[in-house]
Amino acid sequence: MTIRQICDVKNHQLTIHLPDGFKDNKKVLVIVDDGVDTRSEKLSLLKQAAQDPIFLSDIKEVMEDFGNIDFETL
Repeated sequence: MTIRQICDVKNHQLTIHLPDGFKDNKKVLVIVDDGVDTRSEKLSLLKQAAQDPIFLSDIKEVMEDFGNIDFETL
């Protein structure tokens, strides 16, 4: 079974609560990624960009620039 959860760190310690259905294995792999806040900030900025008229205008311009070569073959 694979689970993914975001946990709070207190006093440089991490407590992971495994679900009831988790097998009683003797070893598990734990990966610590402290970039959770950074990742969520980036996702928030991407969502804002989807509504930004200047960004959308730039995307449209790039699409128009490459639109002519989309149908070319090598």
